[in-house]
Amino acid sequence: MDNEHLLTSPFAYLGRKVITLITEMGAMAIFFMKAFLMIFRSKQVPMIIQHIYYIGATSATIVMMVGLFTGMVLGLELFHTLLRFGSTGVLGSAISVALVRELGPVLTAIMITARAGSSMTAEIGVQRISEQIDALVTMRINPLRYIVSPRIAASIICFPILTTFFDLVGILGGYFTGCVLLGLNYGTYFSRVQQSLEMEDITCGFVKSLVFAVIVATVCCFQGFFTHMRRDSYGAKAVGLSTTSAVVMSCVLILVSDYVVSSLLI
Repeated sequence: MDNEHLLTSPFAYLGRKVITLITEMGAMAIFFMKAFLMIFRSKQVPMIIQHIYYIGATSATIVMMVGLFTGMVLGLELFHTLLRFGSTGVLGSAISVALVRELGPVLTAIMITARAGSSMTAEIGVQRISEQIDALVTMRINPLRYIVSPRIAASIICFPILTTFFDLVGILGGYFTGCVLLGLNYGTYFSRVQQSLEMEDITCGFVKSLVFAVIVATVCCFQGFFTHMRRDSYGAKAVGLSTTSAVVMSCVLILVSDYVVSSLLI
């Protein structure tokens, strides 16, 4: 009997984890749908604008800085790689397609998760453990409409815009490395960018940014909203654990959904 238990216990543990994961994903999907439908209620615009400023405007500098150095590193590495094959003229094509289709949406989403997503989880978590959310319910104010919906709407608006900033600055970073530092002709670089980028590539990047916006906003708000239901801790420690879980889960789901969306759009 003991041997049988030893053989089955790993599978039972794995099964419990999978069931828990599926249950949590379903709960987050319902959570998102309820909050999303409340975006279109009245008096939401001022709160949405407030969160657009926080998620978008205050994150623009770090996103563009990451985009600049990402483009510069891509330009440096790809230039020396293409030099071996005598194909340095396609540097603009390689950088622009890589940024617009893949690196731009993914790195932008990860940076916003690290900066704004973690803050969303911590803020909502503190509101939960300090019973501010319960006070809203007592005053007959729907906490999903007041707390979650504006953040989801702001994320859906900000992610594509910040992704565009990342792509543009990244292409300029590639130009700086390839043309200014390494001597590639700037006309060749920008003509390759113009010729290689198609509307399909831009659409792919925007679709990914919208998917990532939904994932990040939903996961971060969900983890903070249900901080009080964690089994591993409570109080201030639970807020910290929820914030960590939100960032890790968001980053993993960003990469998983990136593959899924890419496979569907190719």
